[in-house]
Formats: sequence, C-alpha cells, structure tokens
Amino acid sequence: MKECVLLVLLALCSAKPLFHPSRVMLKDMMLEDTEDMEDGDATSLLPMKEPVNPFFPFDLLPACPFGCQCYSRVVHCSDLGLSSIPSNIPFDTQMVDLQNNKIKEIKENDFKGLTSLYALILNNNKLTKIHPKAFLTTKKLKRLYLSHNQLSEIPLNLPKSLAELRIHDNKVKKIQKETFKGMNALHVLEMSANPLDSNGIEPGAFEGMTVFHIRIAEAKLTSIPKELPSTLLELHLDYNKISTVELEDFKRYKDLQRLGLGNNRIADVENGSLANIPRIREIHLENNKLKKVPAGLQELKYLQIIFLHSNSITKVGVNDFCPTMSKMKKSLYTAISLFHNPVKYWEVQPATFRCVLSRMSVQLGNFRK
Repeated sequence: MKECVLLVLLALCSAKPLFHPSRVMLKDMMLEDTEDMEDGDATSLLPMKEPVNPFFPFDLLPACPFGCQCYSRVVHCSDLGLSSIPSNIPFDTQMVDLQNNKIKEIKENDFKGLTSLYALILNNNKLTKIHPKAFLTTKKLKRLYLSHNQLSEIPLNLPKSLAELRIHDNKVKKIQKETFKGMNALHVLEMSANPLDSNGIEPGAFEGMTVFHIRIAEAKLTSIPKELPSTLLELHLDYNKISTVELEDFKRYKDLQRLGLGNNRIADVENGSLANIPRIREIHLENNKLKKVPAGLQELKYLQIIFLHSNSITKVGVNDFCPTMSKMKKSLYTAISLFHNPVKYWEVQPATFRCVLSRMSVQLGNFRK
C-alpha cells in the first residue's frame, strides 16, 4: 500500500501544467493583482510597485497618447479634436497621423526625439505657425502633409530628407529663395489652392533641386513659371489665369512627360513652344479659349493623350496630329478629345487620325452653344 501511495505522489510531482499562460494573460493577472492591492489587501504577498512577472514588467510596454491608436510604430490620432501635438509619442514612431484636428501651432519640442519619423500627416487642422526648429531632430522625415490649413508661408528649415511635401489649400503667397535650400531629395511638391501669383516665386527659389512632380493648380498664375526645376517630369497648372503659351516657357523642361494647363484662359500657343518638350506624353488644354489646334503636335513622337475639348476650335487639318509619311511616330495616340468645339466633324478627313490606336480613341461632336 505504501508503495502505491509513493508512486502516486511521484506522478503528481512530475506532471506538467495543463497550459502555459500567454503574455496577454500575464498582463491581465498583473492588473488584477494591482487592483487587489489598491483595495487594501494587506495579506498580499506581492509589493505594490513590483510586477508579478519579472520577465514582463510594465515599463517595457509601449506608451501611446491618450485616445490614439498605436501599433507597428504607427500612431493614429486623427479626428480627436486635439488642440496641440500629443506629448508622449513613442520615440521609435515612424508615422504620425494627426489629421482632422484643431491644432493651431507646432512648437519647438513637439517632435523632439522622434529620430525615426518617416511620415507626418497634419491635413485639415488650423495651423498658422510652425516653429523654425520644430523639425530639427526629424532627420529621416520623407513625407510631410500640411494641406487644408491656414499657413501663410512654407515653413523654414524643413528636413533636408523630405521627398514629398503637400501644402495644398493654405494661404501661401510667396516662395522665397531660402525656402527649399538644401532640399535636394524633394521629388513631389503639391501646393495648389494657394493665392500664389506669377511674381510670388523668387528667382533661384528652386536652384539645385531635383523635383519630378509639381502641382500649382487653383492659384493666381498668369503665366507659366520659367524657373522651376529642370528635372520636372510632371507639371500641373490647371485652374489658373494663364492666357498664352510663349516660346520660352518650356525651354527649361526638356524631360517633361505630363503637362496640365486645363481650365485657364489660353487663346494662343506660340509656334515652336511645344518643340521644347520632345518627350511629352500627355497634354491637357481643355476648357481654354483656343481657336485652332496648337501647332507642333505632329512633331511630338511620344505624345499619346491630348485633351482639347471645350475650346473654340473651328477646323481640324489633316496634319494637325500626325506626322507626314516620311516621319515615324514612336507612340500612337490613345486619346484625342475635341468635343464641345464648333468644329464641323463631318468635314474632318479620315487620314487626320491615321496615327491613332483605334477609332474609340477619338472623341468628336457633342458641341453645345
């Protein structure tokens, strides 16, 4: 009998537990123990300021600003009615989303220590002021979104690492010469819907920069800026007050591939001006005051899309779009729009569109007075 009892005791002592508690369960257990101690449990064997499990202490848990959601080095604090930048953003954060709040100012130390910050979203706030040293430690910041605020100027001393800056719909009237100094990595600049006129861009403001995409739509430009970066691949100037395209306008932008000039007041495209952008693939000239198809389109070997609808074009010539037989076009047209023009489309010769991909690529007719 004694031998049987000994065997049973040995079996119980060597038996494995039924489950291993996860870290989440350990955390819950720690919280319960802490609550018990706060209720005055003097018999507790654990001191109040020490964690239950020494391998998972509280001070290793990542901090997160109140009301925000934090995960994978991303801090989401949008739509919370915040009036200032949260003070306890984890130092290893790579993206901070603060859009749709009521933040009016960014102070000097608001982002201090966020050396890993990659993207900062501040769209749709009430920003009027950004301290010149606010981005002093964010040396890895690549994307900065400041659209839909009340900034009267582009912030000074922005990180030299910026690749994308969006400051759409603010109150910027001027681009100073020192604004983008040293920002050689900036590739995308979106600053539409600002009261910027043609005299608001100081000479040399973009000197030495390598920018591929610039959009200054819905502004007050009366002419095409001539001192933008020569590296441009896309230039969008829609919804301005530009009245003419001059011969000198595109001489600086030899590599331009997309050009947006829709919804302006353009009545004339000077002969030879389009020859300066031989690599262009897409041109938007819709909703202007053109009376004829711009000269030089047939010389653009890579042009695939040309929008000319809603103008005052009355005639389309047989060689307006396609080169003569002795010349070759590298890319066929995929879209030519001529609708809402007073052109007699039944008089247009079929050979006019001999370099078009298919008949579905051409849109004619539908003119309404």
